[in-house]
Amino acid sequence: MRAFIFPGQGSQAVGMGAALADASAIAREVFGEVDEALGQNLRRLMAEGPADELTLTENAQPAIMANAIATLRVLTREGGVRLSEKADYVAGHSLGEYSALCGAEALDLGTTARLLKTRGRAMQAAVPVGEGAMAALLGADVEKAQAISGAAVDAILAETGETLVCTVANDNDPSQVVISGHRVAVERAVALAKEMGAKRAVLLPVSAPFHCPLMEDAARVMEGALAEADLRAPLVPVFANVDAAAVADPGAIRRLLVEQVTGRVRWRESVLAMVEAGVTEFVEFGGKVLSPMVKRIAPDVETVSVVSMDDIEAVLKKI
Repeated sequence: MRAFIFPGQGSQAVGMGAALADASAIAREVFGEVDEALGQNLRRLMAEGPADELTLTENAQPAIMANAIATLRVLTREGGVRLSEKADYVAGHSLGEYSALCGAEALDLGTTARLLKTRGRAMQAAVPVGEGAMAALLGADVEKAQAISGAAVDAILAETGETLVCTVANDNDPSQVVISGHRVAVERAVALAKEMGAKRAVLLPVSAPFHCPLMEDAARVMEGALAEADLRAPLVPVFANVDAAAVADPGAIRRLLVEQVTGRVRWRESVLAMVEAGVTEFVEFGGKVLSPMVKRIAPDVETVSVVSMDDIEAVLKKI
C-alpha cells in the first residue's frame, strides 16, 4: 500500500517550482490558477524572491501547496497516473494537509489557495509580532518535550505568578519535537532543554507561534472560511494531523482542520498509523522534508521524494 504525502512550512525556497514550470505546461497552469485565485504574482515570488517576502506565512503556505500540487499534477496528467489507483491514503504536515485534500480532489485548487492565504494571515494576526516563538528540541521525544515545556511554564509561574503557554506543536519524529507558545516561556524551555536531556534546542525563524492555544483567534477565522468552502469527500482517505486517523467525511474534515490551527501536528503518530494500516511506501510531493522523518519513524518503509521532472520520470517507471 502507498501513501502520497505533502510537506509543510519550512520547505519553501526561492526558485521553487521554476524548473518544473519551464519544463511543463501542466505546472505552469497550476501556478497560473493559483495566481488568479489570489490576485497576486505568487509564481514570480516563488521563482525570484525576495526570500523574506516568500517566507511570510501568508505567501509561504499557498506557495508550498502550489509547488506540491504542480508536481503531483505533472505526474497524474502528463504521466497518466490516477491518484485513486496509485495511492491508498494521503496526508500532509500542517498546511500540507490542505495540499493532500487538494490532491485528493476534496478541495479545488483555487479554493485551497484562498484558504491557505486566509490561514496564513489569520495565524500571523493572532499574536502580536515578538510575543510568540517556536523552538525545535532535537534528541527529544514527545514525552521529554512535554516535560521541558511544563518545567518552563512552572518556573515562570513560580517567579511571576503568570501562567504562560508553552506546549508541543509538532511531534515530527522520535528525535525531533517542536514547541510553541509565549516567547518568554519558549526561551526558558530552550534554556532548560539540555539539562533535561535534549541534545540541542533551537529557536525557529518563524513569525508566529503556530499550533498552540495562542492561535484561537485564527481557528475562529478558519472555522468561518471552511464553513463557506466547497469541500467534498476525498478520492482516498486523509490521515488528519489532529488525531492521526483516516477520515473521509467532509464534515469531520472541516472540524479537524479548524482544530488543527491550535492543535498538535501528530506526524509521528500519523506515520505509525499508516504503517499499521498497511502502508509500505511513502511518496512525498514538492519537497524532501518529510521523507527523512518517515524513515526515522519507520525505518523499514520505502520513501520517495518527487520534486523535479527527473524524479517524476523515475516514479512513473516505478508505480
